[in-house]
Amino acid sequence: MSKKSKSDKIGFVFSTDPDFKFDFEEDQKITTLLPAQQKLKISLDKKQRAGKTVSLVEGFVGTIEDLEALCRKIKNHCGTGGSAKDGYIIIQGDQKEKIKQWLIKNNYLQSRIL
Repeated sequence: MSKKSKSDKIGFVFSTDPDFKFDFEEDQKITTLLPAQQKLKISLDKKQRAGKTVSLVEGFVGTIEDLEALCRKIKNHCGTGGSAKDGYIIIQGDQKEKIKQWLIKNNYLQSRIL
């Protein structure tokens, strides 16, 4: 048995109107900016992490896939774990200088910034 109408993000699940359809907004295509156009910011954070220090990279404009690919490259360069969540790249430990050098080398940052 198939569902006649799928639920939406607001929480509506069922309608008695047989002609009712959800108005899904078309997902706007997010394009990833070029590395030189990115305005990335590197910071350290300990909040809600049981006292562990993590390095945060924020300000990335682009698709989730590109954010995860950038995260993978940074993790590989630093030799540590991490993840990409909510538009942030989270790298375990105080890796601020390594991240900064990698971003400068790959044209994400200008050497005068930070």
